Amino acid sequence: MDDQALARPALRTRVALAQNRVLNRLYARLGGLARPVTALITQPEPKTIGSLVRGRQLIEGRFMFAGQLVRAPDASIWQLDSPDAGFETQIQGFVWLDDLAAVGDRSARELAQGWLIEWIDLYGRGKGPGWLPELAGRRMIRWINHALFLIKDMDRDQTDRFYRNLARQARFLAKRWRSAPMGLPRFEALCGLLYAGLALEGQQKVVTSTARRLAQECARRIDQSGAIPSRNPEELMEIFSLLTWAASALGEGGHMPGAAHMQAIMRIAPCLRALQHADGSLARFHGGGRGVAGRLDQALALSGIRAGPRSGLAMGFARLSAGRSSIIVDADIPPRGDDALTAHASTLAFELTSGRRPIIVNCGSGVEFGTAWRRAARATPSHSTLAVDRYSSSRFARAHAGVIHERLVDGPDQVRVQQYSGHEGSAFMASHNGYAKTHGLHHMRRLDLSLDGRELRGRDTLGALSEKDRIRFEELQKREGGDGIRFDIRFHIHPDIEAEIGLGGTAVSLALKSGEVWVFRHHSDASVALDASVYLERGRLEIRATKQIVLSDIVLDYSSQVSWSLTRAQDGNKHIRDVEPDDN
Repeated sequence: MDDQALARPALRTRVALAQNRVLNRLYARLGGLARPVTALITQPEPKTIGSLVRGRQLIEGRFMFAGQLVRAPDASIWQLDSPDAGFETQIQGFVWLDDLAAVGDRSARELAQGWLIEWIDLYGRGKGPGWLPELAGRRMIRWINHALFLIKDMDRDQTDRFYRNLARQARFLAKRWRSAPMGLPRFEALCGLLYAGLALEGQQKVVTSTARRLAQECARRIDQSGAIPSRNPEELMEIFSLLTWAASALGEGGHMPGAAHMQAIMRIAPCLRALQHADGSLARFHGGGRGVAGRLDQALALSGIRAGPRSGLAMGFARLSAGRSSIIVDADIPPRGDDALTAHASTLAFELTSGRRPIIVNCGSGVEFGTAWRRAARATPSHSTLAVDRYSSSRFARAHAGVIHERLVDGPDQVRVQQYSGHEGSAFMASHNGYAKTHGLHHMRRLDLSLDGRELRGRDTLGALSEKDRIRFEELQKREGGDGIRFDIRFHIHPDIEAEIGLGGTAVSLALKSGEVWVFRHHSDASVALDASVYLERGRLEIRATKQIVLSDIVLDYSSQVSWSLTRAQDGNKHIRDVEPDDN
């Protein structure tokens, strides 16, 4: 793809964003013409989960959003010098209201009320960065969820201003929900509008049409297997949570959710269960994190669906589980189109969890740690898989005229998968052609998990499979001096694990906090090293340092194979409660 072809969609995007900003500002101001609201006719039971710890931090003047911490005791949240746009976006969405409501005492309520009224004074007439349909939907859900908490002991004038602004935002959403980007942002906008229609006096006329549009969006965005195009497990969980909340609110208001809405919930539930590790967290792929603690279990319980994990691939991910061990593998081509803007080059990467303890992980999403970390986290070396000659299995588009095109391109378009289970355990075999164009090589990975979950055996193979591949490989060999093509197989280790090389450099011991010990060995001519790595975790102020096992070898004669194993050599201490620590 040439530079001009890349620049055209970027220019169209900039023009569309400018038009959207103008229209959002216009309809935010016109929203003041909405019929005044004087009361809530019903209030959906709050479903959003807040953090007591984060709520207390807010009261103390410690504001942490989008990976940035601002310390400002006694300052208003709206008086802060926002470090970046992500920080401002998060505070405008009012998700922090969940945290103050989790504290729930008088000081938390008075702080929430003060910040609410100040927002109305500063931004309530259409000013500021918060008038995007997805932010308005997110904000409406929180205002309505916590309405009783917010208006308790408010004076009449403040209560009236609260209701009038709810009406303004409802009118804005009715006009602008279509401009929200596809995916989670549009679901947030529609669910916010639906909440307004169900809860606000005089807004009931929008309920039927909004419920229909929400069902249409489900049919458009969620496929027959319960997957979404971004293949981001955390985004799928957030959408599922919104859909279950909306279905519950509709039922409480005497309305039936659309058929496509309910079908989406039924399809997503087993898909999410397959993407959930043994410790309850989600697999960290394609920009998604572990998920808000408790949200997935709450949404699954609210859905009432008891089905187990989906068999076969779930949203392009394979799952192997036995005993206390769970393994999740990215076993499909990366997302395409607009979803490739946030996709990761993680084909055939895996994560391993034992009980409540993650062992092998991917580095995660670097979105909250700046542009450089976001890009680095998307590259193949940030995942637990094989990378050829420091290349990623999918590459980024080039920059043109100062515009960085962050879409993944030129990656695998074929991923072949086989899975089976037997009396000795379960096996996964897959291959991809992400390195065929660049090096003439295909990556093949086999994983075997024992029936008791105590041993994972792996085998990674690189090979030039066709005549065309061999010609490409030979051309590259000549250009590089004929010394072979280097490749590395990486196993990123969770930062809570102590890792040490032993047995003369032939093995790595992994000691978990539960007392469990796993041993990594390889069975090849590859060299093994224990290198530095990072663990990028949403909600933390700093990047966590950790380690990675790196197996390095070269391909000389069209193919190379490396075998390795991870074995549980020691069980955990039964007297240690094996729970996930509170990272807040």
